Amino acid sequence: MTTTETVPTGVGDARITWYEAQGRAARLVLALSHGAGGGIEARDLQALAGSLPSAGVTVALVEQPWRVAGKKLAPAPKRLDEGWRDLWPALRAPGLPVVAGGRSAGARVACRTAPELGARAVLALSFPLHPPGRPERSRADELLGAGVPTLVVQGGADPFGRPEEFPGGEHQLVEVPFGDHGFAVPKRAPVTQEDALRVITDGVGAWLADLR
Repeated sequence: MTTTETVPTGVGDARITWYEAQGRAARLVLALSHGAGGGIEARDLQALAGSLPSAGVTVALVEQPWRVAGKKLAPAPKRLDEGWRDLWPALRAPGLPVVAGGRSAGARVACRTAPELGARAVLALSFPLHPPGRPERSRADELLGAGVPTLVVQGGADPFGRPEEFPGGEHQLVEVPFGDHGFAVPKRAPVTQEDALRVITDGVGAWLADLR
């Protein structure tokens, strides 16, 4: 069952699509925001929204205000963080622990704001460790500063940071073989697109099951 909620923020209206836990009482809310180049239709976000409710996790897919307003370019990080902070009470409304997450730019927002908002954990999908071809411009400090249990799910061929480039730390990492920044895999790869999505849903599901 899904419901959609519009949430006013200081930078415009955001929109949350709720995928309610099924068959058992929900124990967590997993809040996932999109990246700077797409919306909640991203294959990984949709796969998680389709698989996790049966495991007792309510998934909240968050469309950021700039996307709801129909703009093509994401605002500066400070504005993204402001919108996320303002909609956090709506994510807390079910009265459950909230795991903050997102893909790419959305993952950065989740990491930057997790300590102050009291997130239970962070799920970073396709974390943009650095701009393509610019490993010296590392954003590892954002990831390492999350201060809560963190899972990174990263494509093996992601130009924004391959799994082997990530620094050591408290976070865990799941590699999606051959996946690019959108977790697409080449047709010539020895794994299918369905296999890649299963790596994501199985890895995230197991990690969430271990959270207490």
